[in-house]
Amino acid sequence: MTPTHILITGGAGAIGGQLAGQFRQHHPEARITLVDLNAEALAVAAEQHGAQAETCDLTDIDALPAWWQSLEDRRGPVDVLVNCAGIMDIISITGTGWEKGKRLLDINFTAPMRLMDLALPAMVEARHGCVINVASMAGRVPIRGCSYYGGAKAGIGLASEIARLDLKKQGVNVITVYPGPIYSGLENHARSQVKKGPASRFIPTGKPDVLAERIYKTFRKGGARVIYPDIYSLAKQVANLNLTNRAMDFFSPQPNQ
Repeated sequence: MTPTHILITGGAGAIGGQLAGQFRQHHPEARITLVDLNAEALAVAAEQHGAQAETCDLTDIDALPAWWQSLEDRRGPVDVLVNCAGIMDIISITGTGWEKGKRLLDINFTAPMRLMDLALPAMVEARHGCVINVASMAGRVPIRGCSYYGGAKAGIGLASEIARLDLKKQGVNVITVYPGPIYSGLENHARSQVKKGPASRFIPTGKPDVLAERIYKTFRKGGARVIYPDIYSLAKQVANLNLTNRAMDFFSPQPNQ
């Protein structure tokens, strides 16, 4: 497909910014809208990629429909939705608490689902569109300290895979992305929350520009999913085996709290 309006949440982040660059490079005429809560960083990213900056708190779920309608009135229908915004904390389930836990659920699961709900009717009617959902390998294997984050990413990952089945005959593709750790502000924050040791020091970590390039290539060929770094493909294949659970119990970094 040739996109006309691409919306990327988490547009001020490492992955979102690199994806904006990929789409701008290959589709110079397309409108790109970058969404983030960090207005200052968002303005820099928008200027860099010739995009429109939209500051939005995605945790305000009830406000999203009015914001979406306003956006489409000003910028036109979205035919590529990239749910890339995310936050991660590595804290035990008792240490997280409900307030922080709910925010993790809202940003990583509820907001992407609501945005899909808002974007898909127009895509289905036009029989033209794509949704790219950035899940996580933390939603595929048990990682100590990630009950809320892993649960949310497991939810959006499975919902995304099911949505692809629902929509594949209606002209809308859905791509599910399963990153392992990627050098970014999110990864740096998460790494600061675990005790130092071999598990945290040597865990395979990918580059945001490589991930963005792979996502774009999958978009162009109408593919289903992206797993990166490549070593995590093995974890996906054995995610339902007890062996994986035992291995992650041994190798998971220990949260500080």
